Amino acid sequence: MKRSNQQTLGQAINEMLRVFGLQQKLDETKLISSWEKVMGKTIAKHTTRLYISKKKLFIHLNSSAARETLSFEKEKIINLMNEEAGKKVIEEVVLL
Repeated sequence: MKRSNQQTLGQAINEMLRVFGLQQKLDETKLISSWEKVMGKTIAKHTTRLYISKKKLFIHLNSSAARETLSFEKEKIINLMNEEAGKKVIEEVVLL
């Protein structure tokens, strides 16, 4: 019996992302794009830079008040962002 080599386009893309190690980067990019949706307009307005490196979310803020508020909410931010991603993408939050 000959094995079929057919798969859907979605399966092929997912396989390619896995083989080339791009899935993590794609997940991180999606999370960065959803920052305002997850955290709200006020926090997004005070965010000057946002990036993920080695499962750490780095948040640059232009307001010390926003930084102070978020410093008490780090675990909540991790949970909200991972919930948005549907998997564990963020393990730590760094406020700058």
